[in-house]
Amino acid sequence: MLPFASSGSKVTPRHHVSGYSNGYPRGKTFDISPHRYQPRGTAPTHRRRTQSLVRIGIVAAILFLLLLYTFTRGSSSSSSSSVLSVFSLGLLSSGGADFQLETVRYHDLSNVQGTARGWEREERILVCVPLRDAEAHLPMFFSHLRNLTYPHHLLDLAFLVSDSKDNTLGTLTKNLEDIQAAEDEAMHFGEISIIEKDFGQVVNQDVESRHGFAAQAGRRKLMARARNWLLTAALRPYHSWVYWRDVDVETAPFTILEDLMRHNKDVIVPNVWRPLPEWLGGEQPYDLNSWQESDTALTLADTLDEDAVIVEGYAEYATYRPHLAYLRDPYGDPDVEMELDGVGGVSILAKAKVFRYGVHFPAFSFEKHAETEGFGKMARRMDLSVIGLPHYTIWHAYEPSVDDIKHMEQMKREQLAQEQAEKEKAEKAMKLKESFGDATGQWEKDKLEMQNIAVQDKKKDTAAAPAAVGNVVDKVAARQEQQEDGKT
Repeated sequence: MLPFASSGSKVTPRHHVSGYSNGYPRGKTFDISPHRYQPRGTAPTHRRRTQSLVRIGIVAAILFLLLLYTFTRGSSSSSSSSVLSVFSLGLLSSGGADFQLETVRYHDLSNVQGTARGWEREERILVCVPLRDAEAHLPMFFSHLRNLTYPHHLLDLAFLVSDSKDNTLGTLTKNLEDIQAAEDEAMHFGEISIIEKDFGQVVNQDVESRHGFAAQAGRRKLMARARNWLLTAALRPYHSWVYWRDVDVETAPFTILEDLMRHNKDVIVPNVWRPLPEWLGGEQPYDLNSWQESDTALTLADTLDEDAVIVEGYAEYATYRPHLAYLRDPYGDPDVEMELDGVGGVSILAKAKVFRYGVHFPAFSFEKHAETEGFGKMARRMDLSVIGLPHYTIWHAYEPSVDDIKHMEQMKREQLAQEQAEKEKAEKAMKLKESFGDATGQWEKDKLEMQNIAVQDKKKDTAAAPAAVGNVVDKVAARQEQQEDGKT
């Protein structure tokens, strides 16, 4: 604060006593204090000397700039740029005929609208990956990154690590360091951002908790906030596309970015399925959040509260919508397109202009939807194209549910019991074999002995046959003699 004058103070007030507190005098605003006014002709000698030196300095500066301009025009562009940078102390740059401040960057957003062949036009893609307790999936994810055929130097990576209890951050950092230190420079990516931000997500990451109906509304609203934080922190004016990718995708074509980009749509998603064990059918639709609107769903939405969020795949919300996942033909044309109203978040390619227009992931109930489904609805509301490819399929990692785990445990117990029974049967047969010896060899021995006995008996019968005949003849003759004696 400025000091005030007092009866005992020796400090002279800065403003007139009769002035306002802001320093302006009361009455005439043109009043000039007599002791501060001096005629021009009575200027002190040192002031005239200073003014002369200033004039000389200005003239010298103008001559110097003229000489500099003449010198740079006669020299090469590279040397002129370096000389200009040195003599201008870094304040000016020689970009063409006009001088520009180096701290000012110019971006022509008409050049980053996104086209069907962005890899030829060197269009940059921002790859956004939300992570939570993803340590186990990161090695698989980075193997996919290495195999992408889109030029890696045109891919900027942005990761959001939130509410994680495992070593997601450490594993992520290690994999990034390894891939950026690869000897093959074609493997190196562009700008990489890692963002840490917790959102208070308390739902566990196991499949039963994540996909339970009760947790869906709150969980998806928090996921929407996470996506918006990641996007706003990482999106740059030079990005033409934004690609959202879940870390637990198990199988996807290496050309997925080019394949989706060729359709030249504002928002486009593939079909997402997951493999299953053979006893569960072998495969199953996974992402049911990509769908077309239905009259039944619109009628249902009118009956719900303002903050309600409709989620697909639950008996509580029977929407009867056409789902992208259920329209898959394994032998169908992968370029066939289907208009969508809601989209799933496993794999989304969107033009950056979509987000610049104001489309985002609603962390509230927008037309009774949130997060990626709300994103799709909002994009459609702004007359942007939202497309799905029913026959272009990527595969999500299989995550067994609680029922699946129970069934697998029961199958394991049954298999162990069967193996134990077969083992006991084999042991019993071995004991019988050891007790009675080799049954096959004994049978052959007994068979040979029986054959020998039969041969011997046959020989005896052959030798005894004549004696037996003689006895019979004698008996017949004797009987005849007896009969004759009786007649006599």
